[in-house]
Amino acid sequence: MQSEHMYQLLAKMIEGDQQAFQTLYEATYRDVYRTVSFLVDHPQDREDVMNEIYMQMWSSLANYDTNRPFKFWLHGLVIRQVQRFRVKRWRRFRIFERICAFSREEHHWDRPTVSEDADHEIAQAIQKLTDKQREVIILRFYHDYTLEEIATLLGIPPGTVKSRYHASLQALRKYLGNLPLERMKKNNAY
Repeated sequence: MQSEHMYQLLAKMIEGDQQAFQTLYEATYRDVYRTVSFLVDHPQDREDVMNEIYMQMWSSLANYDTNRPFKFWLHGLVIRQVQRFRVKRWRRFRIFERICAFSREEHHWDRPTVSEDADHEIAQAIQKLTDKQREVIILRFYHDYTLEEIATLLGIPPGTVKSRYHASLQALRKYLGNLPLERMKKNNAY
């Protein structure tokens, strides 16, 4: 979508135009879902996070600074909503864990799912990373953000991003063997 057209849609959305929101939603949904699918394991959870992202976008659009790229702002919303989801999930898990410990029941958890459209080998390796490493890798390789931009998006120091990035690369090399990591950038279609 051309940026001039997008800014016109944003202006209409601020005025409450739902059709403009629908148009922007259709233009951004695939990219946002692709990012969320790597950061959130279960499809049902992905849909919940996607709904939260677009509700947050609608409600906070008045705070959007038009001097910054819209896509960058939107990815910031994505990261914050995924992080909120993880906090909620962790709280629910802790409550569930306490209930299970109390009742002595055992449960088996599903393994993380992999997006069907993703290169299976790379997607599996990415799923093995920690959540924090996965965020950095997805933003770097699939969205081409610099490490400094990732630091801004995540609200952490650039040194922390570099540390996570290098740890992620080492882990991916371990999981993927001699597979060159440039392949990730070339195969960014899910």
